[in-house]
Amino acid sequence: MTQTLTLTVDRKTHVLAVSPNIPLLNVLRNDLALNGPKYGCGLGECGACSVLVDGMVARACVIPVSSVVGRDVTTLEGLVVDGRLDPVQQAFIDAQAAQCGYCLNGMIMTVRALLNRTPMATATQLRTALEYNLCRCGTHIEILAAAQRAVILNAASSQEASHE
Repeated sequence: MTQTLTLTVDRKTHVLAVSPNIPLLNVLRNDLALNGPKYGCGLGECGACSVLVDGMVARACVIPVSSVVGRDVTTLEGLVVDGRLDPVQQAFIDAQAAQCGYCLNGMIMTVRALLNRTPMATATQLRTALEYNLCRCGTHIEILAAAQRAVILNAASSQEASHE
């Protein structure tokens, strides 16, 4: 049974007729054509489907779409503002942290959520935050380097924004 739900995704309002129990991931990918979040395990274990809900990382494959009504959902695509990559996205490019790239959505969204709470996150905090994101290619060293670079770029970006 479908219902009309109003969602805020990437700073845009969407009115959709969907089943309220369908996973958020399905709506993002199938109805809104947002391909940043990936279908990985379907159990909320790998992190490939991660999005931000009110700034906190969440696994979109296990969240019913009805639970995000009235909340702000941000996908990988939504981190880009006015054509500028988020500092975390830029850090992952700078560090060449991708091999196959399938896990990167979850890694980037997890680091962004951590930096939302703890802008000057330590290496230990970054490792802890990323602990439950799986990478089958084994690019963990590059991912951790990217996460540490993200702290630096995020601080610089925040400083620039405060001077504008």
